[in-house]
Amino acid sequence: MIRIIFAIVLLLHGLIHLLGFVVPWRLATLEEMPYKTTVLAGALDVGEAGIRAVGLLWLLAAIGFMAAAGALFTLRPWWAAVTLGTTLFSLTVCILGWPEARFGALINLAILAFLFVAGRMAWLGQ
Repeated sequence: MIRIIFAIVLLLHGLIHLLGFVVPWRLATLEEMPYKTTVLAGALDVGEAGIRAVGLLWLLAAIGFMAAAGALFTLRPWWAAVTLGTTLFSLTVCILGWPEARFGALINLAILAFLFVAGRMAWLGQ
């Protein structure tokens, strides 16, 4: 049961990462996440092309989390490695999107903690 709940958390986290893609690409507008061309809490203006590149990083993280969720659902032996790599990558992307991405960074830290504890406690039925 814990495995399924964790896989759902990974899937939902991946879907939320899609917001970081659709806003910079102007595929959607969100009041909570306005379009901007700056990163690092507004310290660096990367322009239109740069923010689209950042959007692609968010998309890559979304794909990684969805792949990790699918791998965990189907008990693939590589799910933990993909989850760990994607989570570390996502933390880096969250720094670029700070402060809007601060809650995502907290979720990433929780995922890392869960990976550590679950691995030691054999919670995920490997």
